[in-house]
Amino acid sequence: MGDRSEKGSGKHRRRTTISGDAAAHAKRSGATETLSGQVKEKEPRHETSASKPKSHSDAGDDTFSCHKLQESLLSSDSGYSNYRGILNWCVVMLVLSNARLVLENLIKYGILVDPIQIISLFLKDPYSWPALCLIIVSNVFIMAALYTERKLSVGSVSESTGTFLYSINLAALLFFPAVTVLRVTSMTPVGGVVALGVFTVLFLKLYSYRDVNKWCRETRHAKARTLSRSHSCPSVHKANGTTGYTPVTYPGNLTHRDIYYFVFVPTLCYELNFPRSPRIRKRFLLRRLLEMLFLMQLMVGLIQQWMVPTIQNSMKPFQDMDFTRIVERLLKLAVPNHFIWLLFFYWYFHSSMNFIAELMQFGDREFYRDWWNSETIPYFWSNWNIPVHKWCLRHFYKPMLVRGINKLPAQIAVFFLSAFFHEYLVSVPLKMFRLWAFLGMMSQIPLAYFVGRFLRGNYGNAAVWMSLIIGQPIAVLMYVHDYYVLHYGNASEGVAA
Repeated sequence: MGDRSEKGSGKHRRRTTISGDAAAHAKRSGATETLSGQVKEKEPRHETSASKPKSHSDAGDDTFSCHKLQESLLSSDSGYSNYRGILNWCVVMLVLSNARLVLENLIKYGILVDPIQIISLFLKDPYSWPALCLIIVSNVFIMAALYTERKLSVGSVSESTGTFLYSINLAALLFFPAVTVLRVTSMTPVGGVVALGVFTVLFLKLYSYRDVNKWCRETRHAKARTLSRSHSCPSVHKANGTTGYTPVTYPGNLTHRDIYYFVFVPTLCYELNFPRSPRIRKRFLLRRLLEMLFLMQLMVGLIQQWMVPTIQNSMKPFQDMDFTRIVERLLKLAVPNHFIWLLFFYWYFHSSMNFIAELMQFGDREFYRDWWNSETIPYFWSNWNIPVHKWCLRHFYKPMLVRGINKLPAQIAVFFLSAFFHEYLVSVPLKMFRLWAFLGMMSQIPLAYFVGRFLRGNYGNAAVWMSLIIGQPIAVLMYVHDYYVLHYGNASEGVAA
């Protein structure tokens, strides 16, 4: 009986906790403790429970359980983030809804695309090319900047005289083309936009050219005619590697080859030694060229087929001040306008700039960042156009901070400068001054405060997208309405959509 009770108590002890079972085995088997305090156990000679077949009663509910503690996938606490299927659904719905609009447009208006009409956007007279002639004249200002810098490099003129000459040259870069566009009757609005766009880019480039060369002279005087590249300009990330180009030092950069390379590369910030790609990739170049040609034709076709009828049909509600119809026209114009704007972004900032950069072996290809993820207005404006952002930061914003101006006034000044150039590129070619573009840019300041103060995350991103989708059509309708009233007497009587 005593043996049975011992065995029974042993079985009972094996059903206890792990720690108790280990202690009991240690006592019975004479386990010794190591220096670390761990217990070495002998393998039990009895049959483990894992090797025995479990009955339904021993297994309990765990064997047949099909539930566990978890959140629904669409709950924020679930941590689920793979919404690719929903994104594909949104794309399919977008394609189907726009396919209906395309079909409706074709049934109502027929085919309006006219490739020959595109030429009339640039030329009124086939024997008169005022925009092209104006662009060719821009070489005069380039040469003026180069020879001014050469005189400054050898000390023929003082810094104050050089600053005065540069001021005249840069002011003429803005006023001369504007006066020409306003006075020449054969200049079309599209031709005027292209010509003024070239002169605006040239203005920003030559301003940077003047600043960097001035920094080089200051460094040369301070370092006794020794100059390293890091002194003259900030280093830029080398996207595609570099080749064995010989580094240029001041004043060896003051050549025709150097300044014209800077004029044609897709950047607004001058450097003595740009990052260079090792070779020209012909397949990459061909893809970008085909994209440019295809997207250009697509944008022109969409403008003729989709936007022009909608804009024409918007004139009557504007004339009658029918606000309900105006809002309806605005929302109808928002879709094609935004779609064309997105195509233009890809055509200009990706296809065109990469084509030119590849052709010129320009290594820095960061022309845009992820502006589509913008949760604030400032983030969008600092990431969708990197060349302009770098110029504003390097030559306008930081110099104001150095002079002791606070950040907020400096940021407002940057928006003011951008607003000026937006209005300059719209009002002058249209030959009317309404300040819609200027006010649209300046309205970004209170909008930026509101979005940054009250909206966060996805709500902020949605607010940025809404400002892009709705804001641009408002400005388009304002300018088109005023242009029709100014040039045709009365707003066009559109066909009701």
